[in-house]
Amino acid sequence: MATRGRKPKPTAFKVLEGNPGKRSLNMNEPKPEKKAPKCPSWLEPEAKKEWRRMSKQLEKLGVLTQVDAAAFAGYCQAYARWKEAEEFLSKHGTIFKTPSGYIQQVPQVSIAQTYLKIMRDFCSEFGLTPSSRSRIAVDNAVKDSADPMEKLLMRRHNG
Repeated sequence: MATRGRKPKPTAFKVLEGNPGKRSLNMNEPKPEKKAPKCPSWLEPEAKKEWRRMSKQLEKLGVLTQVDAAAFAGYCQAYARWKEAEEFLSKHGTIFKTPSGYIQQVPQVSIAQTYLKIMRDFCSEFGLTPSSRSRIAVDNAVKDSADPMEKLLMRRHNG
């Protein structure tokens, strides 16, 4: 059975945002090690390039952890397939004429749209869009701390 309402935001994001709702934070939320997982060997070559391009940056932000491998692989694979469809469209166009003379859209148009939507969903999970990033504020004074909860507690203790 599906849960109702809006999907909850991870506590680490709430802390980085400054807990704007001032609701109590989940102190018992699992805190996986903030280390990028190893790139899966089965990813397409373009997906592996995207993995290498983004994983270290997300690791630095504390967003990508060992347990996020499947979700991040999904993002990278969707990126690779979206890029492939877009490259096809750039080279061959978006429509073609059928043997009977009708104008039709090439399948790559809907493929690109589908994978762009999948990518957008993953991007918001990892804070990879301007709007999802705009809700996150990094406090430089405690930026080097490994644990977002530690940052929050330090802020409350010092401030």
